[in-house]
Amino acid sequence: MSTGVAYAVVRTEPPQVFLADDVEVLQRVLAVDLVARTDPAALVPEDLATIRSALLEERWADAVVAWMSLIGVEVDVYTYLHIYSEQELPPDMIGAQLQFAPLFREPSIADNESPGSDAE
Repeated sequence: MSTGVAYAVVRTEPPQVFLADDVEVLQRVLAVDLVARTDPAALVPEDLATIRSALLEERWADAVVAWMSLIGVEVDVYTYLHIYSEQELPPDMIGAQLQFAPLFREPSIADNESPGSDAE
């Protein structure tokens, strides 16, 4: 079985990263730990009502999108990132795996004539 996570990068300075089991959990995390922590004084009453309504109706993605638009901060959401395990990359097999990686192939003549080379 493949193991993975969903994550989001909030483009603040410094960036914030949120990690969850899947995108559904990630949406709830962003709603609770990002959107709901906003100072209400930072929003006009109509916008505050819009975000509150989305949160109370459990429309997590709508709340995050509205928050991004109103606050002006971008959030990059990635729905799946594979988590590698010891079983997939055992230390005693790394040498064998590396020797067959593209970096360890001998360059072909066509490779030497690629853009940026000095070949004529």
